[in-house]
Amino acid sequence: MADLPEGLGAWADLPFFETHWPGIRRAVADDTRQILPPEDQRFAALTLCQPGDCRVVILGQDPYPTPGHAMGLAFSVTPGTALPKSLKNIYAEMKDDIRAAPANGDLTHWATSGVLLLNTALSVPAGDAGGHAKLGWQRLTEEVLAHLSDSPRAFLLWGKHAQKLKSHITGSDHLILEAPHPSPLSAYRGFFGSRPFSQINAWLEARNARPIPWAQP
Repeated sequence: MADLPEGLGAWADLPFFETHWPGIRRAVADDTRQILPPEDQRFAALTLCQPGDCRVVILGQDPYPTPGHAMGLAFSVTPGTALPKSLKNIYAEMKDDIRAAPANGDLTHWATSGVLLLNTALSVPAGDAGGHAKLGWQRLTEEVLAHLSDSPRAFLLWGKHAQKLKSHITGSDHLILEAPHPSPLSAYRGFFGSRPFSQINAWLEARNARPIPWAQP
């Protein structure tokens, strides 16, 4: 199939890349504004975590709209970037849960350890949060969730936006954890104290699977 993003591997077989990607690609190319993240990082979540390697799914919304921050992984920022408020709250909960957190905001080691950090939109115009949310990107998320329902996995759904996609997860053997979004607007409504990191690792270990090295590579 022509004009597919590089490095998709097995994800390239999703119908999205035939039905929705051509139109989205044209719309993004026609947008004269600076589009984030850079094109070569736009599909990083998929290229770094192939279906067969994926053990955990964490859904975000759209990339950070500040140039230099987004890197293609939900909630993650480039090394050296100050932690965004939601990520700061995620790390605070992690420290309370497992007594440790990463040294910076780059979550690449999560992705290479089997955590799919997927935003429901993979592009955003600089300074315009949600500016590409209606281009059709969500169809990719829906197909990814359906595809990953083929065997037991952990799904972490933070906030109503992610929880609305729960219906695309089928099967009964998954671990599905729902909590308020880690945003400062909602973190105190139940995100803090939810202890997702220890729960996921306990679930993985009970299935004789390696735990996720949340705090460090």
